[in-house]
Parts: sequence; structure tokens; C-alpha cells
Amino acid sequence: MKPQPATPSSTAPKVRSWFPHAGLSVFMLLLWLLLANDVSVGQVVLGSILAWVIPWLTQGFWPESLRLRHPLVLIKFVLVVFWDILIANLILAVRILGPINKLQPAFMQVPLDIHHEFTITLFASTISLTPGTVSADLSLDRRYLLVHSLHVTDIDAAITEMKQRYEAPLKEVFECSPQP
Repeated sequence: MKPQPATPSSTAPKVRSWFPHAGLSVFMLLLWLLLANDVSVGQVVLGSILAWVIPWLTQGFWPESLRLRHPLVLIKFVLVVFWDILIANLILAVRILGPINKLQPAFMQVPLDIHHEFTITLFASTISLTPGTVSADLSLDRRYLLVHSLHVTDIDAAITEMKQRYEAPLKEVFECSPQP
């Protein structure tokens, strides 16, 4: 069998895109201007350079881009998370200052309906941001997230609430590839 000659497209190195994550670049520029608290030409130029260079240099660490399907749902999700963090802080303060023997800590295995690495990371991070809960482990098959809670009276209800408040919006916002 005669070997096939290599085609130019198969041997040429993959050229990196000049703007691999345009949305991230815009966000970084706006964040830079807010942090600098200055919208002068120099700050806009410096922020633009950073907003271009950082995503361009780190694009090898991003396995693939995600498409944002429903940005308004994402805004609602962020507001829900902020609200939950505020309320959880108050509830946790009361529980910590109260009698410790009334706490009911538990580990829960949360089944995942999301399968993209980035979305799973966002879900696990959101759970860990909420005081009193922490994401402890992800199963090897990526179907379950192990979550520890400082106080749980009904494990099934807690799992359902996490899935409805956090996982469902993430699944709606990001285009998630099906699990292999």
C-alpha cells in the first residue's frame, strides 16, 4: 500500500485565532476601566491591549468555546446566587451561634444533568460559594457531584433545590455538549 502524501491542511500548524474569546475580551476591558476608575485614552488603550493579549495567550487552556444562549437567564442566575449567598450567610450565622448539637451535617450525591467541564465547574463553584455548603468531589464518570452541607433536614429536597436554582439555569444558558 502506497503512503498518501500529506495535505497542506493536515501538516500546517493550527493558527491561533486573533480574538479567541471576544466576549471575554469585552468583559475584561470593561472590568479594567471600572477598576482603574478612569476612561482616559491611556486606560482604554492599556485595557484593550490586556483584554486582547490575556485571552490570546491563554487560549490553549480553553478546550473549546461555549456559546451563551440566554444572557438574561444568566443575569437572573447571578442575582439568585447573590441573594442565596446573602441569605445563607445570615442563616449560617444563626446556626453557628446556636447550639452545635442541633446541626445536621450531611454528604449528598447530586446527579448531574450537565456534562460540559466548564458548566460543571460553574455549578460546583456556585455551590461552594453559598455558605454552609461545599462541593467535595466529582465522580470519575462525571455523573455525580459530592456536596457537603453543614445542616440538611431533607437530602432529597436539598438536591432538588440545588438542581432547580443552579443547575437548570446553567443548562439553559450554556450550550452543553451531550455526555460521551
